[in-house]
Amino acid sequence: MKREFMVKAISENPDKVWDLIVIGGGATGLGTAVDATTRGYDTILLEQYDFAKGTSSRSTKLVHGGVRYLAQGDVSLVLEALHERGLLRNNAPHLVKNLAFVIPNYEWWSGPFYALGMKVYDMMAGKLGLGPSEMISKEETIEAIPNIKTEGLRGGVIYYDGQFDDSRLAINLAQTFSKNNGTIVNYFKVTGLLKNEDLVTGVNAVDLERGLEYKIRAKAVVNATGIFVDAIRRMDDPQNKNVIRPSQGVHLVLAKEFLKGESAIMIPKTDDDRVLFAVPWHHRVIIGTTDTPVEEPMLEPIAMEEEVEFILETAGRYLTRAPKRSDVLSVFAGLRPLAATGEYDNDTKEISRSHQLLVSLSGLITVSGGKWTTYRKMGEDTVDKVALVGGLEERPCITKNMPIHGYARNVQEVDHLQVYGSDRAAILQLIDEHPELAEKLHPNLDYIGAEVVWAVTEEMARTVEDVLARRVRALFMDARASIEMAPKVAGLMAKELAKDQQWIDQQVVEFRQLAQKYILE
Repeated sequence: MKREFMVKAISENPDKVWDLIVIGGGATGLGTAVDATTRGYDTILLEQYDFAKGTSSRSTKLVHGGVRYLAQGDVSLVLEALHERGLLRNNAPHLVKNLAFVIPNYEWWSGPFYALGMKVYDMMAGKLGLGPSEMISKEETIEAIPNIKTEGLRGGVIYYDGQFDDSRLAINLAQTFSKNNGTIVNYFKVTGLLKNEDLVTGVNAVDLERGLEYKIRAKAVVNATGIFVDAIRRMDDPQNKNVIRPSQGVHLVLAKEFLKGESAIMIPKTDDDRVLFAVPWHHRVIIGTTDTPVEEPMLEPIAMEEEVEFILETAGRYLTRAPKRSDVLSVFAGLRPLAATGEYDNDTKEISRSHQLLVSLSGLITVSGGKWTTYRKMGEDTVDKVALVGGLEERPCITKNMPIHGYARNVQEVDHLQVYGSDRAAILQLIDEHPELAEKLHPNLDYIGAEVVWAVTEEMARTVEDVLARRVRALFMDARASIEMAPKVAGLMAKELAKDQQWIDQQVVEFRQLAQKYILE
């Protein structure tokens, strides 16, 4: 997946009419693009920053049906999500794994109540279920979560859901798209829509690296820009009203010692009626999330003090060692692009996570809402609409049982490189050829130099942030350590990208400024 080849495919064919232009390189855009190109449609995807730069790299790292949505009565969404969870587990086993969740019970009624609910959850998953839920004793609860608070503990309910690495999946989807003859490019911003007799016929776009402008034409255009869909819709019609209600979710990352054992904790009802998770991930613990309405979408949302305090205080009620601000290795916030057209009294947790398709009078197709678990189904539904709007030959979707790039059977966690799946062998080969690339980038993290080279040469990483935030997850694992790694990463990248010392220095400064926002002072 080479950026220069992708840009060349655009620049050398200025009169080409593509079947489909997808705007946006997050979960929704990538899912749509993969679906389209595997049906044989000539597809191009344009991303103004980096793949999964926004919401799609800031999730709770769960592939789940959504226990909370079941409690809200959104049965159709849960059924769809549980089905998609099973498909994703089969199609990307190197990234998706089963994870046990424990609901600790401190009231006499909560055990039977939640046990019944989880049995319904199991039943809805059908043959794609990950394991049966059951009530467990106090002793079994403590065995699963050794540092759970035991005072008043009556027992627990255990159930199973999926866990994944979100931005790694995004990169693998980009590679899947590329392998299937798709044209994909990051740092390529759409600045306007092309029209003929009020119908959308393509986009104006600029290559942000070279400053060159392009007119790219297509039979259909999909707006899959997540929290920014309304900005694209106003390019189509300045009078368009917002269809997105951004909701901020905040997560805190702690050392693994705060959650001993291999199981996650699910708190089904917090003080604000949300679900709170404490989840083991890459030898760290992620605790979250919040649901705070925000007025305007932003690329780098900032955790609010009250959100941080809420998570710390709630986690402290259930863990024998209550986490403090000084224990937080990284804090990250993401904005959910909730599809909402009605009034919700500023309470975004009541808005459905279902996706919504809109077709404007000009033919612009907008897909909003949804969540990572259902990205594939969102793509399928969108491409069905594309075929209709764009007058394309109808062809069946084939992604339900299609392996995603990196697919590897019987994945064993022998080292942290298992997230690369089938690409792990190529990275090991790179180390054999250049033994110095086996050196760790920081003593507190497992990441090595070979991963930086691989990110640049095979995964279209263009900046230090691309590498440390989304190709490896250092920024999310330990923000301070990621700052210390930045000069070494910039040096390795400069060799591959033929950049000079000025570029290295600028990259280090820019990354340090960004990473400071992930540190709790």
